[in-house]
Amino acid sequence: MKFQVGDKVILLHSNEEGEVIDIINSKMVMVNVEGTKFPVYVDQIDFPYFKWFTEKKVESPRPKKYIEDIKKEKDSPKPKLNNGIWLSFLPVFDKDVFDDDIVEKFRLYLVNQTNDAFNFIYRLRYMGDPEFELKNEIGPQGDFYLNDLPFEKLNDGPKFEFEFSLSRPDKSRSDYFETNFKPRARQIFRKIEELKLKQEASFSYQLFDEYPAKVKEEKIDIGKLAASGYKIYEAAAGNAGPPPPTVIDLHIEKLTDNWQKMNNLQKLELQLSSFEKYYDQTVLHRQPMMIVVHGVGSGKLRNEIHDILRMKKEVKSFVNQYHPAFGYGATEIYLQYD
Repeated sequence: MKFQVGDKVILLHSNEEGEVIDIINSKMVMVNVEGTKFPVYVDQIDFPYFKWFTEKKVESPRPKKYIEDIKKEKDSPKPKLNNGIWLSFLPVFDKDVFDDDIVEKFRLYLVNQTNDAFNFIYRLRYMGDPEFELKNEIGPQGDFYLNDLPFEKLNDGPKFEFEFSLSRPDKSRSDYFETNFKPRARQIFRKIEELKLKQEASFSYQLFDEYPAKVKEEKIDIGKLAASGYKIYEAAAGNAGPPPPTVIDLHIEKLTDNWQKMNNLQKLELQLSSFEKYYDQTVLHRQPMMIVVHGVGSGKLRNEIHDILRMKKEVKSFVNQYHPAFGYGATEIYLQYD
């Protein structure tokens, strides 16, 4: 390759100058242009020396100055993007026996297009089993290299889990926010073909658009209403039975006495079916919130519950933040109804 780390280069499509900071492969390098780092193909850059020596400096006539002239203020800087957090895939290509380009692996980057700094925990799982974990911080308008994902691992059901918190806590915004992304292999293959056609270097998926505000639980004083002469009825009480408790403990020893004879899959199925039963009862009684205690552990039960909640139309929001009674082992669920 004719380019090396530290070389000054010029982007052919924009005429911007930058510097090579990393060699990705024989066809691609990472460049830094005024603090912004991104990958480019080597056929899209060149050395700037020819431009420097052949470009003529055009001297404009000096304008006349008058005493009453007022000095113009400097142009205000261009606003930076505020477009959420992204998970970016940078394919690293190699040649097969037929000299065709094939994807060997992906370099994964976390891209912060907001003006906030975040602490984050990143976990990679294959078929539900933990593979890799990383804790760090990403600055505003910055990017962070996470790890490499071998191409053949797409068949092992990779799942990317993230937990975010503000580096500078804000009382008006959530103490904690989590999200995950589980791509399908076919979805990634389609992205690779689009990337080749468009001659782009990477593709990205948005993890979230805006960090959420803190959810305030609306509390109704039932006692005061009853004391004022109102009759209090539970919705659908005739069919729904007694209202379920607000806090649901899904630890397996709380659900059955025979848990020691069960394998992990049987335990998980019982915990999820119990959760669904209590959730349905909560919705029937139109209760505004519930807390599910799932423990910390490997995170399998928590992740399964969160996947279910994302499909429920009544769920307004849910958050797995620190709770004085349960630590990080519980998820608070807030519901809304038509």
